[in-house]
Amino acid sequence: EVESEVYRQDGSTIWISENIDTVKDENGNLIYYEGTVAEITARRKDAVSLRDARKRAELLLLNILPQPVAERLKKGERTIADSFEAVTVMFADLVDFTEFSSQISPTELVEILNQIFSKFDRLAKQHGVEKIKTIGDAYMAVAGLPKPQDNHAQAIAEMALDMQEAIAQFNTETDACFKLRIGINTGPVVAGVIGIQKFSYDLWGDTVNTASRMESQGRPGCIQVSAPTYELLQEHYNFERRGSLEIKGKGKMLTYLLLGKKGAISKLPLSP
Repeated sequence: EVESEVYRQDGSTIWISENIDTVKDENGNLIYYEGTVAEITARRKDAVSLRDARKRAELLLLNILPQPVAERLKKGERTIADSFEAVTVMFADLVDFTEFSSQISPTELVEILNQIFSKFDRLAKQHGVEKIKTIGDAYMAVAGLPKPQDNHAQAIAEMALDMQEAIAQFNTETDACFKLRIGINTGPVVAGVIGIQKFSYDLWGDTVNTASRMESQGRPGCIQVSAPTYELLQEHYNFERRGSLEIKGKGKMLTYLLLGKKGAISKLPLSP
């Protein structure tokens, strides 16, 4: 069977299918060839539509899940749950945004969050960081998975510093006065896909909980990191030691404020 696109007399095109069969006598001798031509334009359009729909579905899946994870799902893997020994998790929150959101329309609220989070998404891609999710005005990301990497702490640190600059730029452009509070922690996690119809790639473990505490008990406009993250970054980054804090569910923990890369002028404030 041969499929081809041909022109009609009026200049329009259609798709046809051409088949050639042999007709033989009872002894198997060839008598003649028999050819058939059928129009298959509708079938071709259906096939193209199906292919386009599959491409859109794949793109949507890649917007929700990391590419290696999406590929595993496409291959039929039912349960995806992986352990990672060393990743760096970041939580970022727009300070007092809930109060601010009560003073604007829902449309304005969504537009502002979309502008800000789109900037963060571009930074995540730039630094090789995996965005996990947004929850209200909070942004969660991780480095070091699904493909392990040695520089996971540095990748998150660079993104966090750039996020603070992005917020400062957004404030200048819009006359806003948002402040970003960021918390970072390093350690082991479990990552996996949950859901059947609506997939979600998420992280679990004490490392995640501690990163969340680093953010919630941090200072507006600052990047607070745990001791494990500090140990990985101290050689190349400037820090202010914040001291020992009572962290909910953890007790006292030593924390630090990330100020910037060594040799660069810090644009972040010192802790009051």
